[in-house]
Amino acid sequence: MPERTFLTAEWRDLALLNYEIEPGVLLPYVPAGTELDLWGGRCFVSVVGFRFLKTRLMGAPVPFHSNFLEVNLRFYVRREIEGEVRRGVVFIKEIVPRRAIAWVARVVYHENYVALPMRHAVDHASARYKWRFDGAWNRLALAGLGDRRLADPASEAAFITEHYWGYAVQRDGSTLEYQVEHPRWRVARAAEAELSCDVGRLYGDEFGEALSREPASAFLADGSEIVVRRGRRLPVGEA
Repeated sequence: MPERTFLTAEWRDLALLNYEIEPGVLLPYVPAGTELDLWGGRCFVSVVGFRFLKTRLMGAPVPFHSNFLEVNLRFYVRREIEGEVRRGVVFIKEIVPRRAIAWVARVVYHENYVALPMRHAVDHASARYKWRFDGAWNRLALAGLGDRRLADPASEAAFITEHYWGYAVQRDGSTLEYQVEHPRWRVARAAEAELSCDVGRLYGDEFGEALSREPASAFLADGSEIVVRRGRRLPVGEA
């Protein structure tokens, strides 16, 4: 039986830059009870920018905080329980423009949220998300977007977008697991992609090599309405 609803919203115009990375870089971040999820034997991290719209916490709107931007760095894990494979994401860092949002996420899920000034621009052919860090504007940008269509279920795009669980390491080392519900998304491939930021200062030097290369893929997902369920800590025996 699903957990009660914690949050409902719309995630729209998700710009995803996906980078291949050595699995050893991510191992210290893998939550107990999960393992790295690979696609074709390859390990990925993604930098994702998107619009977070019509946000409601436990059914109630959040005054002045319903619509905002987010940029995050994430990677992919899996967990098997009683024959069911739960494929999920783990966040290294999430950027939002408002301190109250970052505070709630840190307290409720112990996610690594920070609040920074942000901007965005999205049209039929391009998408840009910007955030101001250490006095300079950083950006994630896509250009030359093609037609939006449902990803082939066996494709890299489907692997990146179809993880329906989240996992977060808690202060005591335990793992919080929460379910995220949304339909499959249409995606548009980008002919050009750019990530401009101080990777070491923002995410850590260990991510510098991977994120300084050209991304393995880049695309825009149209997004949808989403539901985030309440989290549950994995029992010691499961973790």
